[in-house]
Amino acid sequence: MDSIGYLDVKFTESLYESLVISKENSMDAIEIQNLTKFYGSVRGVENLSLNIKKGEIVGFVGKNGAGKSTTIRLLLNFIFPTDGQMKIFGMDSVKETKKIKEITAYLPGEINYYSNMRVKELLDYAETFLPERDNDYKEKLLSYFELNPERKISELSLGNKKKVGIIVCLLKKAKLIILDEPTSGLDPLMQKKFFHKLLKERDRGATIFLSSHNLSDVEQYCDRVEIIKDGTIVKSLSQSHIRQERKLRVTYKEKGRAQISYIMNKDINVLIKELANKNLESLELKYQSIEEELEKYYKGDK
Repeated sequence: MDSIGYLDVKFTESLYESLVISKENSMDAIEIQNLTKFYGSVRGVENLSLNIKKGEIVGFVGKNGAGKSTTIRLLLNFIFPTDGQMKIFGMDSVKETKKIKEITAYLPGEINYYSNMRVKELLDYAETFLPERDNDYKEKLLSYFELNPERKISELSLGNKKKVGIIVCLLKKAKLIILDEPTSGLDPLMQKKFFHKLLKERDRGATIFLSSHNLSDVEQYCDRVEIIKDGTIVKSLSQSHIRQERKLRVTYKEKGRAQISYIMNKDINVLIKELANKNLESLELKYQSIEEELEKYYKGDK
């Protein structure tokens, strides 16, 4: 092959690689279209559609039985859909589940490990499923989550068992991290540390999809929140939407009078001047939250 022909081949290969990389970068991490799952006559999810971009932290919220865990199990191919399509990084979640599991880490809502093993032994065992070990990273995770590696699993509290699951999940350094109720059992300070760690994982390039009842932290740390009811998405809220659309609730009580509460639709400086002339016993100014947004859709439900 002459030099010109060689350069043509190299240019073609380089162009092809660039197109492949460009396609991968533009691809959503998770694509769900009209996902439906029935357990006999019982609805799991129905006509659920959801897209999650690469590098996002997305919170998945709703009441128990809304379909959060069912959606996660379907994505991971633990159960099979009745209808609909699911793709993870462009791969079919049913047909290409083996490839998907190689790049995905999962934390289930309920943690059950070998009770007689020590934490260290369990983590060593978990590492045998990884392509390579990173002892320094494992030690950093143990220190960060304040977990004693010498303790037996049977001796751990619910919160410390959850920490073991979180560490096992993070050891993989996966492209996609799926978490089902990851903060249940964790104390409030550890919940904050956990979400700060998720932010670092996002900075690393990971995409994170988590279901949670911890609505205040979901609101604070997630890029987007998806509300599910009766097996389908009823509202999608981005952080920019939350910041722009949230309204201030004013609640106050004057001495000898009933408490008053309303949503403010005036300049806050005008409000302060009005309140200054009142004989206040108590005052609360609070922005509407994801919890209140959730309550809109579940109002009237038992």
